[in-house]
Amino acid sequence: MWTIGNLILLLVVPILIALLNRVLAALERIRAAADDTLAAGVALIGELDTTPELLAITDETIAEVANGAVRYAGSVGKLLG
Repeated sequence: MWTIGNLILLLVVPILIALLNRVLAALERIRAAADDTLAAGVALIGELDTTPELLAITDETIAEVANGAVRYAGSVGKLLG
């Protein structure tokens, strides 16, 4: 009976330790990737500081394009109609 218990300990415990080692190694890789993602996100925040000014420029551009489109449509309407 003791022999079976000893064999199980000698065979199962090393396998469990090897599996645990693989899981822990994967967790460390995930943690490193998460840290890299966090660092990149923090760096990206610095790039977003100019967003309000860029949105204001976009709004002005849209207004200019809309005015031009209305003028063009009016001219085409006169020609066709």
